[in-house]
Amino acid sequence: MSGNNKIAILGGTGPQGKGLALRFAMAGVPVVIGSRDGGRAADSADEMNATLPEGCATIEGMDNLAATQAADDMVILSVPYSAHNATLEELKDALIGKVLIDIVVPLAPKNPKAVAMPPEGSATEAAQALLGDNIPVVGALHNVSAVTLNNTEQPINCDVLVCGNQLEAKKAVMSLVEKLGVNTYNAGLAESARCIEALTPILIRLNISKEVPFSHAGVTIAPPIH
Repeated sequence: MSGNNKIAILGGTGPQGKGLALRFAMAGVPVVIGSRDGGRAADSADEMNATLPEGCATIEGMDNLAATQAADDMVILSVPYSAHNATLEELKDALIGKVLIDIVVPLAPKNPKAVAMPPEGSATEAAQALLGDNIPVVGALHNVSAVTLNNTEQPINCDVLVCGNQLEAKKAVMSLVEKLGVNTYNAGLAESARCIEALTPILIRLNISKEVPFSHAGVTIAPPIH
């Protein structure tokens, strides 16, 4: 898991998936975006490629299965939570031998200012339980605004907390995410996703508050000031 291997982003036609695809392509990482509609994914990829500066890696578009199969070793899941489990059920066999990076947050229906955690405790843990221990699941990128990701003229304004049960997979994901120009931190086992995913609705609440003079804020780990 080294070099600029091709990654897949499932849900790559959505706002967060598009932002990640653009950012990774600009960092030299080839991307294939997946969607339930392969034609839509291909059209979206063409549109994104047309906006990329010269010298970037390319973005391809395929259906979810083909995109998963095309990835060298890492697949990012960026679908709505309502499609989280069904998407993984469909792709379980194709994910064998790859690392799943789960960025999905189980926001409460009709209320993005709250979470509705699954019985497993978090979306990351639910994915690991569904896929089994032989397919590593790493939680990451839960707290980064889609608007921030798509504003590619500006650096990402936050750090990224990463969690998972398999250390080697977690380190590989941290190395990949750091290509986006962010700091990553090992936040522990998959159970830590219960806290990390729950931060997102708090950020949403702050970002839409009229009492806060900013929007699209993220999480930053602040070292001591000497």
